Amino acid sequence: MHIILSAVAGYLLGSIPFGYLLVRAVCGRDIRTTGSGNIGATNVARTSPMLGLITLALDMLKGAAAVVLIRTIIPQDLTAAFAAAFAAICGHVFPLWLGFRGGKGVATAVGAFLLLSPRAILVATAVFLAVALAFRFISLASIVAAACLPLCAYMMASNQNFRELALISAGSVVVIFKHHQNIRRLLTGVEPRFGIKRR
Repeated sequence: MHIILSAVAGYLLGSIPFGYLLVRAVCGRDIRTTGSGNIGATNVARTSPMLGLITLALDMLKGAAAVVLIRTIIPQDLTAAFAAAFAAICGHVFPLWLGFRGGKGVATAVGAFLLLSPRAILVATAVFLAVALAFRFISLASIVAAACLPLCAYMMASNQNFRELALISAGSVVVIFKHHQNIRRLLTGVEPRFGIKRR
């Protein structure tokens, strides 16, 4: 029951579409009709760098909020907090309010797992930055960092728990799966490099 309740709470928090709401409120646009059609920070930043940064922060915060909520209500069940983190990622990627068409879950995953496996997230973030700076492909950096996260969590966990590691791995799989179009573009050499046009 703890796991089910945690998953529901995590999903509902994760499904708040901050990027969509911000662009709609400030610019009067549907972010899903511009750029990549994604509601995440990278696509929002192409419309407004400031809104992109705000979206990034809020998407991270909702992931963290899901974990904090469950850790506060059910402090004795760490696995429930991991379930909430995974569900928050799924909520962002498949939000009920937008016909299950959401973002890619990277920022939400960082916010959630930063509180549960901070050293692994810091290493994965360093990998992300290194790949992004070297190749200027945000998608490639996200994919590589997501792939590294479960391994980092496994190597750095002081107390190995199969269910918790499985939930981190599942979150990484969701993030990578959501990048399937980017993977195809990377393989065919047509993936755009990230850059922000000033307006």
